[in-house]
Amino acid sequence: MTTTAVLAAAVGLIGIGLGGLLLSRHLLKLLIAVQILTKGLILAVATAGYAGGAPALGQSIALAILVADAIIIAIGLALIVQIQQRLGTLDIADLTVLRR
Repeated sequence: MTTTAVLAAAVGLIGIGLGGLLLSRHLLKLLIAVQILTKGLILAVATAGYAGGAPALGQSIALAILVADAIIIAIGLALIVQIQQRLGTLDIADLTVLRR
């Protein structure tokens, strides 16, 4: 595959992730959209490193992003579970109440 095709796929993933962030009102769907967006960014960074003649740099930055992404998903899922247990909903419109 050429770098142009891979970058096009990365842009597509980033677009899908941004669309999910803008259109969804469900917390779990928002977290999945963030994951899709992050995977597109990782693909773009790794491809840019390869195309720039420094594949090791692109891969190391992609690995750092993956580690940060794993932390984000763990904390995000923990928060989603707590919100579901305490409030009984995952709709962001219902999360405006600070205390029940």
